[in-house]
Order: sequence, then C-alpha cells, then structure tokens
Amino acid sequence: MKFSVFQTSRRGGREKNEDRMGYCYTKTSGLFLLADGMGGHPQGEVAAEMVLQAISALYQKEAKPEIEDPKAFFSMAIMAAHRQILRYAAEKHLMDTPRTTLVAVLLQGGVAYWVHCGDSRLYFVRQGELLVRTRDHSYLEQHLDAHPGQELPERFNRNVLYTCLGSPTKPVFDITGPVSLQQGDKILLCSDGLWGSLDDAEIVFQLGQKQVGSAVPDLVDSALLKAGAGSDNVTVIAMEWETPDSFESTRGAISTESIDDGVFASTVQAGWLDSGVDDLDDAAIERSIAEINEAIRRSAARRG
Repeated sequence: MKFSVFQTSRRGGREKNEDRMGYCYTKTSGLFLLADGMGGHPQGEVAAEMVLQAISALYQKEAKPEIEDPKAFFSMAIMAAHRQILRYAAEKHLMDTPRTTLVAVLLQGGVAYWVHCGDSRLYFVRQGELLVRTRDHSYLEQHLDAHPGQELPERFNRNVLYTCLGSPTKPVFDITGPVSLQQGDKILLCSDGLWGSLDDAEIVFQLGQKQVGSAVPDLVDSALLKAGAGSDNVTVIAMEWETPDSFESTRGAISTESIDDGVFASTVQAGWLDSGVDDLDDAAIERSIAEINEAIRRSAARRG
C-alpha cells in the first residue's frame, strides 16, 4: 500500500484550537480521522481528541492487519467514542457535555469506506473532478436537499447541526463504501474552517491541480486570508492514493510494503491536551512522519 499524505491544523482567529486530526495504518490498511470540537459547549478540544484516540485504539485492536467488516467497525467505534465523551462529562460533573463532529476514511483492499457525523467534510477527487462530497448534518443542507433551488428564509441559521458526538441524544452518522480507488485519487478531510471560507469549486480545483503536500497548505492559507481576523480553526488532512512516479521523493510519501504484519503506526497524539500547542506546524508533522518511516525501516532491517 502506497499513499502520500499531508495534514495541518491552524488556530485562526480563535482563542484555542478545538480541531484534531491524525492517521494510522498497518501493512495493508489505513485510517484517516478529523474531528472539530464544537464551540458553545465545554471542552470541545477534549471531545475531539477523545474521539480520535478511542477510534484509533479500536483500529489498532481490530486491524489484523485489515478491518474485517469496515461498516460494522465504524458503527462500533463511533458509538464507543460517543459513550466515552458522556462518561467523561458525568465523571467531571459537567453541566453540559463536550461535543464534536467527525469524519473518517478507511482504505484497504483497494477501496475506501468513510463515515461522518456533523459538518466536517470529505472531498473525493479523481482526475480533477469531484467524485463525492459528504452532505453535512445541518439544517442548511437538509433544507437545500428538501427544497432545491429555493431561497433560504431570511433568519435561517446556516451553522446549526442536528447531530454530533457527545450530545445527550444518539448520534446520527452516515457510512459510505466500498468505493474503488484508482491511482492518483485524492481524498481530503476538513473542518468547516476550510469549506466555510472556500467554495467547493476552489477546493476541488486546487486539489486536482497539485500534489496534496502543496494543495493543502495553499488552501489553508487562502481560507485564513479570506476569513480574516475572525477565522475559525482550519484543519485539513489529505491523501493521494498510489502516488505515481518518483513516489519515494514525494512529500509525505508512505509505503507499507516493508512493514511486518503486526506493525501499527499512528500520528494520533496522546499529549495534545496538555501541550498548549494551538497550531500543528509543517515541521512537527514532518518529524512525526519521519519517525514512523524510521520505525518501518528498523522493522525491515530486523527481518533482513
């Protein structure tokens, strides 16, 4: 399995960064995750991080080296993460529960499965064209789907979601797949800090024209510039499948061909809550990728 990946998270104009993202993989399977802690509720960053940690831990347990039933795994993992947030709120005696969105994609066997809850999005681009974009669990998208072409009511709240993880009610989530992958396919996961400033056409155009290592930082910079001082957190993780030509020299390139069957690698970080870090810069992310690749090389050397 070969892919190139780039991820970044910027605080924007907010006091803190409540977004979280990361990815993990085995020899023949990869999981990419992004969560956006919801403002207006306590400790959104805690909810986002708990979701990533819970799902990646379950992935590590179940991927042997692949997930046997991806749809069942997503259903189980989301509910387990949701219940963990509720337990945390109860243990801390919080008056309200921390809440977060989630979008995640699983790649294995030459196909992709994905799940989303809330308004963090997945964009699937093939040969410069948008193949799929997730539909937000918002009253705005619900209205547009039910009344295509109609103008929005004057006082319509564009940002209200009708589901999320951590809510007292059971979360609503959509699972899609399997969708076959082709060389050069690109999948981008993002928080609403990106798509709230940039329209779909610009996101797809940039992703279609450039490698993810160039497209993602350019898109994030554009979103922050357009939103100005009031920018939301902007977080993106994007992957290109089986990057053609000179793969090893591609920025963020990862090949799992030399990994032992039992090896698990992850960039989901356990220490974010106590680190005080609001922006994950490119250098820190590149170091994380380099550490993973070095572990892979050591594994291959031991086998040799």
